[in-house]
Amino acid sequence: MTEPRGPVDSSRVPRFAGPATFARLPRLDEVARADVAVVGVPFDAGVSYRPGARFGPAAVREASRLLRPYHPGLDVSPFATQQVADAGDIAVNPFDIGEAIETIQHAAGSLQADGTRLVTIGGDHTVALPLLRAAARRHGPVAVLHFDAHLDTWDTYFGAEHTHGTPFRRAVEEGILDTSALSHVGTRGPLYGKQDLTEDQKLGFGIVTSADVYRRGADEVADQLRQRIGDRPLYISIDIDCLDPAHAPGTGTPEAGGLTSRELLEILRGLAGCRLVGADVVEVAPAYDHAEITSVAASHVAYDLISLLALKENGERAEERLPAADGGRRP
Repeated sequence: MTEPRGPVDSSRVPRFAGPATFARLPRLDEVARADVAVVGVPFDAGVSYRPGARFGPAAVREASRLLRPYHPGLDVSPFATQQVADAGDIAVNPFDIGEAIETIQHAAGSLQADGTRLVTIGGDHTVALPLLRAAARRHGPVAVLHFDAHLDTWDTYFGAEHTHGTPFRRAVEEGILDTSALSHVGTRGPLYGKQDLTEDQKLGFGIVTSADVYRRGADEVADQLRQRIGDRPLYISIDIDCLDPAHAPGTGTPEAGGLTSRELLEILRGLAGCRLVGADVVEVAPAYDHAEITSVAASHVAYDLISLLALKENGERAEERLPAADGGRRP
């Protein structure tokens, strides 16, 4: 077995030069196969407020140039223990949401055909539905951790069934989610009415609000989520607006009172050992960003997801990565 090809060596090629792939990794067509593929979906025709997430994949890739090959928080070198490659962007019809969903589902299925796991960069949250379809086709109904300021389980917008606010309702209706292990994390802000929460609960979702994370802490929240997930195949979907606008101003529907980037990363690291089968990071809209704050956060989130996949690839369990009892993350 050949050694995985990692990012371009920054001691030889400055980070501001070299390939424009995620973390300056090799392209998918430059390696024999990939354990993990980073793929972009530049699509934002499903947004209900500010557009611009179609430019998210390029911005996140640009911000990822500073990522380094060793993750001290998880004690793993995610590019050395697995082959990670950049699969480029899925080209979708920007004028036809239905056709775009079908294109994304087919492309994601093809990329996963040989066992490759996907970390997808959006794009708006509409793209989660076809990605979940592709994951469920391979693994069966999946557990979902949905990090977001919003529920995204509304029925329709202006009669449209497929928007960035409806993917998880559609996914439950299609039977592709394991409804015993669904959780929103980071939700907050006003709703249309109390019935939004009632209907969401009927779909099977539990809710950890941003206030819950603030009061209980990232370690306790991660422990609760791990217990709910168990050994089920897990898909993680991260809308960058789960972060407070101070940490992610470049997004389409910002809400005050969100998670810090530190809280989000620590919760993700607390999921080490879960059976992660795929993930997405969506809703980065760089036109509203400042100094790459949002795209930098998103690139680090994607890096942590890739690192979690490396831990699972090595068969490591969460308890092997926990610090001593005074470190505060032990269940």
